[in-house]
Parts: sequence; C-alpha cells; structure tokens
Amino acid sequence: MEALDQIFVSLKQGILNAAAGFLPAWTGPLLSVAISIGAIALLGPVTMMYLTLLERKVVGRMQNRIGPNRVGKWGVLQPLADGVKMLTKEDIVPARADRLLHLLAPLLIVMPALLVFAVIPFGKHMTAVDLSVGVLYFLAISSTTTIAIFTAAWASRNKYSLLGGMRAAAQMISYEIPMVLSAVPILLASQSLSTHAIVEAQGGFHGLQWFIFTPWGFVAFIIFFLCGVAECNRSPFDLPEAESEIIAGFHTEYSGMKFALFYMAEFMNSFTLSGLATTLFLGGWQGPFLPSWVWFFGKTYALIFIMLWFRGTLPRFRVDQMMNLAWKLLLPLSLVNVIVTGFWFFVNPPLAIGGSIAILWLSGWILVRLNQSYLPEKRTYQFAD
Repeated sequence: MEALDQIFVSLKQGILNAAAGFLPAWTGPLLSVAISIGAIALLGPVTMMYLTLLERKVVGRMQNRIGPNRVGKWGVLQPLADGVKMLTKEDIVPARADRLLHLLAPLLIVMPALLVFAVIPFGKHMTAVDLSVGVLYFLAISSTTTIAIFTAAWASRNKYSLLGGMRAAAQMISYEIPMVLSAVPILLASQSLSTHAIVEAQGGFHGLQWFIFTPWGFVAFIIFFLCGVAECNRSPFDLPEAESEIIAGFHTEYSGMKFALFYMAEFMNSFTLSGLATTLFLGGWQGPFLPSWVWFFGKTYALIFIMLWFRGTLPRFRVDQMMNLAWKLLLPLSLVNVIVTGFWFFVNPPLAIGGSIAILWLSGWILVRLNQSYLPEKRTYQFAD
C-alpha cells in the first residue's frame, strides 16, 4: 500500500528528473509548482462534472427515476455532453446590466473554489502546499465566494438576483461564525493549524483516535457539516437561489458558460468542504489496508452523499428559520463546545468524559427548549360547519 501512496509523488519526481537533463536548474521549482497547479486545475473541473452526474443519479433513485442513461454506458458521458451544450449556448447579457461586473463575477467565484484545493491532504504525501496555517487559509479563502455572488447579483440589475445576493451575504455571515468556532476544538486537540498535522494527530488504533469519536468532536462535526452545507447554498439552505420564490436567485440573468461556472464553483465547494470535514474529524487519509487516497476519497464522497440525501428528502427552510438556526442554536452550542473541549483536556479523563457529555446534553436541551422559532410552526385549523 505504501507503494500505491507513492505513485503520484514518484510520477512528479520522475517528470522533474527528466526535465533536469535539458532545462536550467532554476526552472525546477517553477516546474514543480506548475505540475501541482495543473493537477488541481484538472481535478477541480473533473470533480464538478461527475458530481453533477452523481447528484442526478442519486436524487433520481430517491425519486424512483433512473437519471441520465443515454450518453455513454450508464450515462457516464452525460457531463461531457452538458459541457458542450453550455459552451455552445448563447451568452445573453441584460441591456441594463453592468457588463464588466457581469463578466467578472462567474470568473471570480471559481478562483477561491480552486485555491482551497492547495491545502487539502488527498492522501499521504499528497498535499500540494502544507501551510502551517492551512485551516485558516481554507476558511479565509472559501468565505470570499460571497463577494462574487453579490457582485453577480448587483451587476444583473434584476430584483430577484439582488434578493438572492442579499440572502447569500446574510447566510454567509450567519454560518461562518459557528463554522469557525466548531473548528477551534480540533485546533486545540491537535495543537496545529496545518491540515497535514491534524490528520497525523488522528493516527493509530485504526480510526479509534479520530476526533469524531469524542463528545466534543461529534458535536463540532455536526455543527461544521451543517454550516458547510449552508456555505455551499445546498438544500435545505438553498435560499439564495430558491427557484420557487426568486426564480434562480443571483444567477437568474446568466446563461451559457457563465451559468455553468456558478455550478462548477458550487460543486467544487461541496467537495472541498467535505474534504476539510474529513481532514478535521474523520482522520483524513488514515485507515487500514487500503491506500491513503482511497480512504480520503471514500470518506469525502460519503459526506457528499449525505448532502445529496438532504436535497432528496428535506424541504427548504424559511429565511427566518435559517437565521434562527444559526444565531440561536449553532452559535451558542459551538461556544459551549469550545469550553467543553478545554474541560476535556485540563481535567482528569473519567471526570472529563462524564462532565463533557453532561454539559453538551444540558446545553443542547436548554437551547432547543428556549429557541423553538427555527422549527416549523404548529398550526391548527378550524373549519366552518
């Protein structure tokens, strides 16, 4: 298995050794960077293409349909056909739109989605850049997608687009805070901001040291994953593009390849956020018998399947329910969870385990009892005789 883990590293090193024979020495670092950039630039779009196929297949089965099955065997070439269709469609720009911003917005939204791939550890020795502040880099870069969304909404000069952009901004501000706070216990436990070091801290005992198997880690994972779904504007948090209310939200006035770039960014964000959740809570590439990258992609796609499951089964939140869930439940619970993590590491283990579970259960029960407004209202109807 160690040999399989080294395949990509050996391939990169072989290319560099072959190029060293006829290129100047100073080109070596540049070529190494170019190989990493090329791999990420290829992985991002391919991931997006086949995540669209996976979503259509999974949701189709949940709705008792087959899904795409015409282009290629089992429909595996359907994403290529969709890409050709998007490239050949007419690009329509509204007469009153800001043409420069209308063009820049779909380009800007893809850039952060690609940049965060750099710090994701896809396997052992398979991190493009092992930054000492990798988690901070990821959270900071991923939050900038809202700027591009609001730019697209503003540039379109459409009231539905503007409503979608304002919803996206409010949603990002609301869910970014508990998402960051939910990652703090992991940073306390691993004593590092490096994604590689966090995975290493969860090694041993075939998964028993994964952070999700602690009370504070499980609560942090639930908060982080829900906030990640909201950050990606996925169901049931897809209010910025709610088709039943505001047509398509911020990308109502987009068509052709510009429209496809928004979906590319959404699916790449879904993959990278699931990858970061795998890194922080599920041991990253750690696992027995199989190659490290198989474990990483298996765990990541399991989380993506849960996102697709949400879309196939859950109705969309109302705006007030979505905001109340973030501010009245997830934010206080994430703050309590940080305190519980400190309690866990600075008190003797038996007392820490019992006390942590008791504090989390009691705080969760109190918050749910005090904040019922994020749940659907119970209504009674009286009919006339």
